[in-house]
Amino acid sequence: MAKIDPTALIADGAELADDVVVGPYATIGERTSIGAKTTIGPYCMIRGPAEIGGNCTFTGYASIGTPPQDHSYRGEDTRLVIGENNTIREFVTINRGTVKDRGVTSIGNNNLIMAYCHVAHDCVIGNHVVMGNLATLAGHVKIQDHAIIGGLSAIHQFTRIGAYAIIGGGSMVSLDIVPYARAAGDRARLFGVNSIGLKRNGFRPDQIKRVEKAYRTIFKQGLLLKDAIEALRQEITEEEIRALVEFLSTSTRGIAR
Repeated sequence: MAKIDPTALIADGAELADDVVVGPYATIGERTSIGAKTTIGPYCMIRGPAEIGGNCTFTGYASIGTPPQDHSYRGEDTRLVIGENNTIREFVTINRGTVKDRGVTSIGNNNLIMAYCHVAHDCVIGNHVVMGNLATLAGHVKIQDHAIIGGLSAIHQFTRIGAYAIIGGGSMVSLDIVPYARAAGDRARLFGVNSIGLKRNGFRPDQIKRVEKAYRTIFKQGLLLKDAIEALRQEITEEEIRALVEFLSTSTRGIAR
């Protein structure tokens, strides 16, 4: 049975699974479901429609599932979906989607979103992502698995951050950051391969060497992007490079150099 503090407000129709803990003065809105063993800390506000998976921790004072900060939003029926094993720290704000996009803001599993971060409408965050304190995502941003967003960074709307990339603290990111890269600055530019991060995530030395070779092909040989993509397709067929080629081929904002 859920453990609910007597000062918390739970709307009729909210669905709380077994072993959910709701702290003092928290508010759970209607059309909200919360998975088993999730903890909602003091003064959190969760508004629906929202689905939150099991074993998540909302430390306190977070505003989750609130309407999008978009002038065109007119109260349409959009959603927030959060997976399992996520830690959402103090004063984090996460908005629902808009009908201009998928209508859903989605966050995967095993993510750490630190204090005062903001996730805007229609963002898609993968798995094992870390957002440092005060990192901010504008609308329609996509963060792939295992990316790290440094504190005080801001990501422009419709920008993508590739898998295993790391963004230095205080960066302003306005173009796509390719997978496996290190990036920083205003506007953010690349500083090589995130080789330490790849090693920590179990990449073998031969895989890291292939990524470094691909990086040189894209950025160091003076090739047009389309020619660099074709060269990678012909030379390297391993999975980690196929993912890089897919990312490059589907960029609409352009790639940070």
